[in-house]
Amino acid sequence: MAQRILALAAEEAPERLQEALQSMRESELGDMVTRQALKGRETAALLRVIFKGSPCSQPSGLLRRLQVYKHCIPLVESGDLHLGKVSEMMGLLMLEARQLPGQALAELATLFVDVIKSGSLSNGKSLELFSTVLAALANSKESLAYGKGELNGEEFKKQLINTLCSSKWDPQNVIHLANMFRDIPLSGEELQFVVEKVLRMFSKLDLQEIPPLVYQLLLLSAKGSKRAVLEGIISFFNQLDRRQKEEQKGPQSVELEVATMPLEQLRHAEGTVILHIASVINLDQDLGEELIKHLMSEQQKDPGRALCPFSVALLLSVAVKHRLQEQIFDFLKTSITRSCKDLQFLQASKFLQDLFPHQYDVSSVILEVVQNSAFGWDHVTQGLVDLGFSLMESYEPKKPFGGKAADTSYGLSKMPAQQACRLGASILLETFKVHEAIRSDILEQVLNRVLTKAASPVSHFIDLLSSIVVSAPLVLQSSSSKVTETFDNLSFLPIDTVQGLLRAVQPLLKVSMSVRDSLILVLQKAIFSRQLDARKAAVAGFLLLLRNFKVLGSLSSSQCSQAIGATQVQADVHTCYNSAANEAFCLEILGSLRCCLSQQADIRLMLYEGFYDVLRRNSQLASSIMETLLSQIKQYYLPQPDLLPPLKLEGCIMAQGDQIFLQEPLAHLLCCIQHCLAWYKSTARLCQGAEEEEEEEEEEVGFQQNFEEMLESVTRRMIKSELEDFELDKSADFSLSSGVGVKNNIYALQVMGICEVLIEYNFNIGNFSKNKFEDVLGLFACYNKLSEILKEKAGKNKPGLGTKTARSFLSMAFVSTLLTALFRDDAQSHEESLAVLRSSTEFLRYAVSVALQKVQQLEETGQTDGPDGQNPEKMFQSLCKITRVLLWRYTSIPSVVEEPGKKKGKSISLLCLEGLLRVFNTVQQLYAARIPQFLQALDISDGDAEAADINVTERAAFQIRQFQRSLVNQFSAAEDDFNSKETQSLITVLSTLSKLLDPASQQFLQFLTWTVKVCKENTLEDAACCKGLLSLLFSLHALYKSPVSLLRELAQDVHACLGDIDQDVEVESRSHFALVNAKTAAPTVCLLVLGQADKVLEEVDWLIKKLSSLGSDTPEDSSQASNQSQALEKGIILQLGTLLTVFHELVQTALPAGSCVDTLLRSLSKTYAILTSLIKHYIQACRSTSTTIPGRLEKLVKLSGSHLTPQCYSFITYVQNIHSESFSFAEEKKKKKKEDEAAAVSTVMAKVLRDTKPIPNLVFAIEQYEKFLIHLSKKSKVNLMQYMKRSTSRDFRINAAVLDSAMQEHGTQDAENEPDNDQSSTTEQTDENQEPKKKRRRKK
Repeated sequence: MAQRILALAAEEAPERLQEALQSMRESELGDMVTRQALKGRETAALLRVIFKGSPCSQPSGLLRRLQVYKHCIPLVESGDLHLGKVSEMMGLLMLEARQLPGQALAELATLFVDVIKSGSLSNGKSLELFSTVLAALANSKESLAYGKGELNGEEFKKQLINTLCSSKWDPQNVIHLANMFRDIPLSGEELQFVVEKVLRMFSKLDLQEIPPLVYQLLLLSAKGSKRAVLEGIISFFNQLDRRQKEEQKGPQSVELEVATMPLEQLRHAEGTVILHIASVINLDQDLGEELIKHLMSEQQKDPGRALCPFSVALLLSVAVKHRLQEQIFDFLKTSITRSCKDLQFLQASKFLQDLFPHQYDVSSVILEVVQNSAFGWDHVTQGLVDLGFSLMESYEPKKPFGGKAADTSYGLSKMPAQQACRLGASILLETFKVHEAIRSDILEQVLNRVLTKAASPVSHFIDLLSSIVVSAPLVLQSSSSKVTETFDNLSFLPIDTVQGLLRAVQPLLKVSMSVRDSLILVLQKAIFSRQLDARKAAVAGFLLLLRNFKVLGSLSSSQCSQAIGATQVQADVHTCYNSAANEAFCLEILGSLRCCLSQQADIRLMLYEGFYDVLRRNSQLASSIMETLLSQIKQYYLPQPDLLPPLKLEGCIMAQGDQIFLQEPLAHLLCCIQHCLAWYKSTARLCQGAEEEEEEEEEEVGFQQNFEEMLESVTRRMIKSELEDFELDKSADFSLSSGVGVKNNIYALQVMGICEVLIEYNFNIGNFSKNKFEDVLGLFACYNKLSEILKEKAGKNKPGLGTKTARSFLSMAFVSTLLTALFRDDAQSHEESLAVLRSSTEFLRYAVSVALQKVQQLEETGQTDGPDGQNPEKMFQSLCKITRVLLWRYTSIPSVVEEPGKKKGKSISLLCLEGLLRVFNTVQQLYAARIPQFLQALDISDGDAEAADINVTERAAFQIRQFQRSLVNQFSAAEDDFNSKETQSLITVLSTLSKLLDPASQQFLQFLTWTVKVCKENTLEDAACCKGLLSLLFSLHALYKSPVSLLRELAQDVHACLGDIDQDVEVESRSHFALVNAKTAAPTVCLLVLGQADKVLEEVDWLIKKLSSLGSDTPEDSSQASNQSQALEKGIILQLGTLLTVFHELVQTALPAGSCVDTLLRSLSKTYAILTSLIKHYIQACRSTSTTIPGRLEKLVKLSGSHLTPQCYSFITYVQNIHSESFSFAEEKKKKKKEDEAAAVSTVMAKVLRDTKPIPNLVFAIEQYEKFLIHLSKKSKVNLMQYMKRSTSRDFRINAAVLDSAMQEHGTQDAENEPDNDQSSTTEQTDENQEPKKKRRRKK
């Protein structure tokens, strides 16, 4: 039959063809098409002939065409046909479909909808035809029957799409359907239906089917609904990530019907989706812009939903395209700093913590992205690296690099910028560990920044480099060429950067001989450079090599072994070199360093400070180093036993023209000798235990004896020497402006240093001998004389520098030993000898003041001078010993019973207290992780407790109680014995220790209760102490609950103490806090109360912003958001209500002109601005929903209208009156002494104008508040303005009371008195209008 029909078509006999087709039944026609299609013979030709013989103009032809279409659709979907045949058939069917009339198209479209609903589609090939049918239908102008009515083509298409999107889809067909909708012209509303339907289908598909569907959806978004598409994709993957986390935390809690998804499969799907989105954004920039806008708006509402690991990874992948990089990084950096600030904000307030128990942290999300990127997300890694460096550069440290070896601050940093910088370093380090391909790029960029940013701080980059090297020193061998290139620039870098850089790459030197050899070449060139910095760099490098490359046979030194040595690096030099070669290498370096002993003082100083560490780590070099030091000291040592002084000081200085410089730091040389000798003697027994040649032993014993005899002789002669022997006495010139003065200063500092070095040496070798301790006192007498002279001379020249002391040469370990001996040694055998030292109060004070200086240096730089000064562990041990002694000395001997020595400086007790304050600060800054061990070390009775068993809160509370007793003793002491400085320090110590208490603990509550009691019961007239106590009270109270009730009581006390602005009103005396009295009420207490009120206002403002974002949440979260909104509203209104009562008291207080008035006016303006924000929120709420305003808000408005606004206007009048008085007083002065007082008068006038500036701002803020109240009244149908009175403060004012009295007088008196009345009213008016005149004068 098919052949016959084809033949008829070839004969071009349309009538016969139509007859033949007419004679066939529907089933026969279908069978013919199917057979022809299955045989693969001329299917398209047959269909073309059928269509040719079935013209649309005839009903029978149209019907036949529809029959063919209805038969072909399931045929194509059956999957029995070859793909080429399917394409050929569909092409022809799509072409012919455009000729079908509207009703036929409608019938075909309805058929397709039924097929899709029934899930009969198998391969979706027929959907190409459906898109053509719908497109043709949309262009049809016919009226089509739909249900009982009629619709045009466009409306019919809309109904079909609506029906289709409302019906159930087979998950297998979703991708085909999404692809189909791309070819259909859709209106915005239709597109929204389709997008929402496809997004709903995500959850019903397998993970591997999501990426291709997302791609289709992204292509569909070219028509519109970009934000909806992006929002749906991000939301879906965010939910999957959350579910995955929950499953990992507790698989038993997951419902059985939720299938556990494999983590790897999820990450690969996410990675593919991110890649699709990034590639589409590359072609369609609008999609990228929409992504950023969407995340920005979401972040305002809920950062947790906006910045999830998936969305951050997506942003970083898109950021690789430079077009959007700046926008994306700005957004991410803002989000990071905002998150850090919010966390800080929450940590400081229990009130906020109760309202927001779980706060979102962007930093953890970004680090999670780094971990996720290990699953093949190579397109995200470049964005991570760029973000890391961008963060480190944007928020780099502002201070110069100070070599903070012990800078290991744990927990939150002080500033959000520091946290952001640290996050950048963490991102780069973790990316370096996870992605091998990008390691060399990260290393190169870090090294480039160390070199190019030499002028600015690079400590954060050096710390990062150190972490990178530690994480993979063997891997870095492949990038060693980059490190050697960096070495070529060492001589151009600052010395701090050089030292940090060399310390960072030190593990690499142990595994890579080529890197080490290239470094040595660079250093040998640099040591002969003309630049001082280059020579310093060479010395620093050589000392590092000597410290870290041991000669075989050296003693192992546990205290110097670095964590990066044995644990990370398996290879060592000794595997490559034999003992002799390694020793020769070290001796060659020592030879180079000996040349430096004839160079500038700075170079020599570095050597003297470095030799001890080299010796301690490389004991086989002891002989060479000691000989070098012996030959150096002999140049300045005078061996004649009776010659005074024992050292040639004139050889230590050098003159260049008029200027004099220090050439040889002799005290540092002696200090180095003393420490090296002490170390050598302590390890001599171990050395003698080893097999050594006798000659070498004799030689070593020889230099030990030489040094001991020399130091003994120098000690004896230094004690005998007078100041005149050094050409120093009280009459000598010490001014730094003359050459002689500079020389004398250098001599004095060297002599003082030598005395300190000898004090340490004699104490250490003395073994508690009375004679040696007498020598120590003799040396101290020499030191003290010079110290007093320098202080006196400096005090005369520059009074501010009179108390500054020279940097001490005593080591931290010795200071701790000395203090323990002086104050805590109870041994009977030591009593007689120690009595010698204890008899000198000056020496005791000196010992404590040096301890204070050392702790201060540790606090500021993270290290101290002297041996082990850069070893955090040793510093911590010394710190614990010093603290034990200072604590015992302060708590055992009160300053009241101490011998009066006020003429010569602070008492020992006060120095101990200052030392303790610095120690507690230092431990919290540098050793936060070791606070439990520190507190344990202070309790001598409990030395064996495990660190895990230590309760920090209990231990801290015990220490706090000791200082509480001291503070109570100060308050109960007689007025003459009250020490303001000590009281302030005690309060600061308590404040510092209180940070160690857990705010939820009983001890914290007890301390808070005690602080409240102290403030209520003690009448303290010292303003500084009062400020300290109240600040402590506020900081504690904020961690327990909101301090607004406290502020109200304090405001009432200030009001009662200072009186009312209306002198006729007598204020009820309600004294809650004895701390508030005539001397402290203003400005101290008043400013503190206002400062704390401002903090509460900031919290409320933050809460109102959060409340506004909750109000715009999506419907599915509405119930939870509603509960949270109600809690927030209640908290905000209660806080503001109590604050209004605080300001109600303060605006009625007769405050003195100045800072109190100014601050109060600004705080009031801020209060009204925040009240306005709250009213705006309710206006918005009324617009979006039919919300009724809560009764609490009505009460708040009523309170503001009755208790604040009228009083504000009275206060403004009061302020202008007191300023008018000062102004008129200035005018009188001006008349009396026109020329002499002109400057003073202009100052007063300027001050008055400045102080009255906040008044217009306050009036404006009040009126803005009332303006929005009117709007809210209209929206809510509640008359809120019934509580507000008409404002009376303007550029002109009508004083109602004065007007009434004038009117009465005018009515009762006769015409004779009228001129007087007029005059009086004119006077009043002039007074009232004084301010505008002043403003006009200012313009002139």
